[in-house]
Amino acid sequence: MKEIQAFAKQYQQEMGWNINADNYEKSRASLLNNYMLLTTEVAEVAEELRKAFNKTNECIRNGIDEETSFRLAKESIKEDLGKEFADCLAYIVKISNFFEIDLDKSFYSKMEEVKNRKNKDISVKTNK
Repeated sequence: MKEIQAFAKQYQQEMGWNINADNYEKSRASLLNNYMLLTTEVAEVAEELRKAFNKTNECIRNGIDEETSFRLAKESIKEDLGKEFADCLAYIVKISNFFEIDLDKSFYSKMEEVKNRKNKDISVKTNK
């Protein structure tokens, strides 16, 4: 993740896409704009999932079994879904870099916190 953060920082500078740090009001406006763009990209992830579900249902209606239908649908959105995840990651990294957050450290720390939660989701199925 450190490499991605360093790449993104340089890339955003080259493209002139840095979050404005001139003063509070400009930073606030720039952060809100980037947050809005991030949420737009998250919605585009949802749209790709919707496409996969619709494609699965269409295939099932055409007589293809459910597992094959879903596999075909996943393949049909894989490339575009990857692009949408990349867009989301770019905005997350951009905002993280602005706040000088080490995403590696934050990610692993959060996963450890989740693992040790008392009130975590459980599944009826067990993985053996």
